[in-house]
Amino acid sequence: MSEQKIKQWVTAQDGFDNLRLTEGTKPTPKDGEVLVKINTVSLNYRDTEVIMGLYGHHKSLGQATDLVPCSDICGTIVSANSAEWKEGQRVMAIFNQTHLTGQIKEKDMASGLGLPLPGVLTEYRCFPAESLVAVPEYMTDEEACTLPIASVTAWMAINGMRPLGQCANGGETVLIQGTGGVAMAGLQIAHAAGLKTIITSSSDDKLEKAKRLGADGTVNYRSHPEWQEEVMKLTDNAGAEIIFENGGAQTLRKSFDCIAFGGLIDCIGYLSGKEDMGGDRLHTNVLALRRNVTLKGILNGPKARFVEMTEFYAKHQIHPVIDKVFKFEEAKEALEYLFSGGHLGKVIVKVTDS
Repeated sequence: MSEQKIKQWVTAQDGFDNLRLTEGTKPTPKDGEVLVKINTVSLNYRDTEVIMGLYGHHKSLGQATDLVPCSDICGTIVSANSAEWKEGQRVMAIFNQTHLTGQIKEKDMASGLGLPLPGVLTEYRCFPAESLVAVPEYMTDEEACTLPIASVTAWMAINGMRPLGQCANGGETVLIQGTGGVAMAGLQIAHAAGLKTIITSSSDDKLEKAKRLGADGTVNYRSHPEWQEEVMKLTDNAGAEIIFENGGAQTLRKSFDCIAFGGLIDCIGYLSGKEDMGGDRLHTNVLALRRNVTLKGILNGPKARFVEMTEFYAKHQIHPVIDKVFKFEEAKEALEYLFSGGHLGKVIVKVTDS
């Protein structure tokens, strides 16, 4: 029997211009594996860094030639060499394939999709059965593929310091920087949990959209460069109990200035830079992320917390925020659009119809 060819995007981690749509061989599942037809892929800022060769702060991941990028999918099971799943079920894949419970370890980083393991910007892929999570029935494929990194990261930022099953339930203020995928997931989770939410952005239009999604307060950091002072006003000078620290080099000090006593700063991103202002050393956000330490570096979460989160989403019927959907052949344009920063919520590549 001849090998069946499939389409897939590959990168040598040398820039968007060199991202290539090529042919690969349709994989066959081994014992304990499941073959999944990829329906939709959600893009993350990490994917753009991998493609540009800039994702180097986890030194153990290394480089890879002809790497299939991206990590977040919703797909349909085609065949399963495992009793855990059946043909036709819709599934999502966890980001670090071996991180099933508890604190992430360095060895789990070696199982990350889209670097160092081959990613998901392809028509078919095999996954270990234990690395998959069932899609909430009410969600579309486009909505479901947003959950593995953006939503799980937001869930852990709010609930990661709480025991499994003990979720946030009112009484706290969450400050969320920006309006990207993690930010909007955090807003939706916090709002559903009854927490007060404050969003920062440089766009009044995005802030208005955030209000319609449930934000209690908004701050335009371009109009208010000392935005931490506005946060303090919005919290009656008490500060925010939880901060989604997505900025990095230019925002962390201001986060310290508006955190509540005993509060939690979650180091999630570094959109304003990885290095201190002098440019000669890694910024604290990146250092916290490298070993998942407190301040609290957030490196996604385990499968157990992912499953817990899907139950919360289903209970509250949360529909993830989607900015734009691109065709599979337009994946390069989709990644460039994400990198431009013009989106609110998630950017999706539709690989095939389920």
